[in-house]
Amino acid sequence: MKTILSIIICTHNPRSEYLDKVLTSLKSQTLPQSQWELILIDNSSEKILASEIDLSWHSFSRHVREEKLGLTNARLRAFQEANADILVFVDDDNILDRNYLKNTIEILERNPNLGAIGGKSLPEFEIQPESWFSALGVPLGLRDLGHEVKVAYWDQETSRNYPAFAPIGAGLVIRKPAAQIYAQRIANNNVRLALGRTGKQLTSGEDNDIVLTLLDAGYGVGYFPELELIHLIPARRLTQKYLARLNRASSRSWVQVLDVHGIRLWKKIPRWTVFLRQIKAFFCYQPWTSPAAYIGWQGACGKLEGQADLL
Repeated sequence: MKTILSIIICTHNPRSEYLDKVLTSLKSQTLPQSQWELILIDNSSEKILASEIDLSWHSFSRHVREEKLGLTNARLRAFQEANADILVFVDDDNILDRNYLKNTIEILERNPNLGAIGGKSLPEFEIQPESWFSALGVPLGLRDLGHEVKVAYWDQETSRNYPAFAPIGAGLVIRKPAAQIYAQRIANNNVRLALGRTGKQLTSGEDNDIVLTLLDAGYGVGYFPELELIHLIPARRLTQKYLARLNRASSRSWVQVLDVHGIRLWKKIPRWTVFLRQIKAFFCYQPWTSPAAYIGWQGACGKLEGQADLL
């Protein structure tokens, strides 16, 4: 039987209690299991996950081991393995609303020209965040843009801007033909292949690259609030050190991914000036005054590094 959806979990050394919750949410989906398959991409985890994680509860499930580390590599493998025409990427810390899969099918049936969609990603924190956290604006895979549907396309009369509501990696839904276009365009492109997160490196431009590729190919992207998930946030991701590293890496990759697609919002700067500019930013942001100021300064440092990397 050909399934309608391929549910894909790309994971590297997952936290077992989080992944258990993810799988439990999939077991309770209102869409019958006969209509979707489940693929767990073990991205070079230290333990072979096929011997650790039981997927036998689902008749159309399988483990796939991808030895080449990195989220982009795991996703490319998923594109090859998926049998369905609609792919749903579920992170190993995403708890889907029970109607997520059913709603996905209904949305794409109504909107045949959309290539990728996403929705709400609401936090469940392991510990209460510090008071300064909410004002940071640092991407942690969280999103709540309200109850209004938002859709964007590029055409000759539309400026090639990145839609603020474009889907993120958490709960990303993408049509397989659109995914194949992305895979073809980044093949053998070392810059684009390096945009995704790899191990402990926090580079995070792969989601943006997918969105921009699809828009350029004529697909639309959209935000649909009925697609809702809970994003589990561990305590380690709420520390000043982690958030500073994340903000620096994501700011650097943001400059790079836009430039790959011909969107250059910042000028290239000489590499030898980066340190001097970072010192200037140090006094502008005054990172010694608060954790939020320090994290903001690290983001500015990352953007300067990205500008130096421009060709």
